[in-house]
Amino acid sequence: MKTVHKIFSALADAGGKPFLVGGSVRDKFLGIDAHDYDCEVFNMSPEKLGEILETFGRVDRVGSSFGIFKLRVGDDEFDFSVPRRESKSGKGHKGFIPELDPTMTVREAAARRDFTVNSMAISHKGEVFDFFNGAEDLQKKILRHTSPAFSEDPLRVLRGMQFAGRFNMKMAFSTANLCHTMRHEYCTLPYERIWGEWHKWAAKSVTPSAGLRILLGTGWIFCYPELAKLEFCKQDPEWHPEGNVWEHTLHVVDAAADIAIRDGLNEFDRTVLVFAGLCHDLAKPRTTTFEDGHVRSRGHASEGVTETESFLARIGCQQHARAIVDQVVPLVREHLSHLNVQPGNDRSIRRLAARLAPATIAQWVRVVEADHSGRPPLPKGSPAMWVLERATELNIVNNRPAEILMGRHLIEDGMSPGPLFGKILKQAYEAQLDGVFTDLEGALVWLALGDHEGNKNGV
Repeated sequence: MKTVHKIFSALADAGGKPFLVGGSVRDKFLGIDAHDYDCEVFNMSPEKLGEILETFGRVDRVGSSFGIFKLRVGDDEFDFSVPRRESKSGKGHKGFIPELDPTMTVREAAARRDFTVNSMAISHKGEVFDFFNGAEDLQKKILRHTSPAFSEDPLRVLRGMQFAGRFNMKMAFSTANLCHTMRHEYCTLPYERIWGEWHKWAAKSVTPSAGLRILLGTGWIFCYPELAKLEFCKQDPEWHPEGNVWEHTLHVVDAAADIAIRDGLNEFDRTVLVFAGLCHDLAKPRTTTFEDGHVRSRGHASEGVTETESFLARIGCQQHARAIVDQVVPLVREHLSHLNVQPGNDRSIRRLAARLAPATIAQWVRVVEADHSGRPPLPKGSPAMWVLERATELNIVNNRPAEILMGRHLIEDGMSPGPLFGKILKQAYEAQLDGVFTDLEGALVWLALGDHEGNKNGV
């Protein structure tokens, strides 16, 4: 905060009126140690603001019409802006004409913010300006729109989703009703912005289910048909006393967030885990039947690949974070594989590691734990922990088994490079996973004596 005070003092000495605003103030009220600051400077031209900020470091300006300046000082990052008015000029998130106006009042600027909890401001003297009772709503964990201008930007509904997940909040009834009326503008949102909000939901939520409940309560769940179907899909109460697949999924994503926090996962692994928890049962609505007095969903794990890829594409993950898709999909497909792995069967563990790649057994065990723990009042647990322990001994907990036999070994054995190489190496890897050999010496024996493509072709 020392840097903030220095910059604010310089701006105030030059006649400006700087304020901490938005998430910076919200996080301060929540006791969150922040290094990202949103600042709004009144009574100062953009040119003068940029000139003063440049005395503190390199300044990047974001669009002449938005009057936003980005500044980094040590570990602190700042977004400084000049107040602006926005007039609706078209549909969607970008349908605005911005006009910079340094003469705006603090109240006018606060009124254009999305939620009351983000509408508070703190002056350079430490005075708190809370025109819309944001502090009270923050204490009560309520998301309430600041003004009717909320409806001009449909992205704010998804912002509400990720705020709810991050801070375990509920949405005011009047705000949820307003969001209902905005659903028709969902199609105007660009994938990159949709993904930005969903990414924050997965990467930062402490209670992801709160965000999903916002989607249900606003009707925006129907923008995601893969999720909307879960509420109407029954489960057998013997195995799932918590209720339908939607309720199960809510518990699973919360368990995933708890596991991520417990294990100190980085942002990427946490995002993969939460999305795997969200998507793991997406195929249940089309695989569920009633047989022999029980509700069953045979094959929903493997069948879930289709819905998972469809949903992740719908939220922009496919387009902007393909590496996440590549790991979530095999985790969904294999989330019940622990039921088919038996102690003492290293072959099945090696093959599981190979099927999961580029995801890992370490990630998979967490998904299995989240799924198992999402069935209250049944106890939480990690039924695949023994697989993790054995995979650690086999040195494949964070990677698939590395190929022992390589192309260079075939050349050293007198073979000439060609199309046959790939077939032989593929068969060699399958034999390795089966435990036919465990080292290079065994691989060379297999090469000389084994029933593989090279022998079949007389090589």
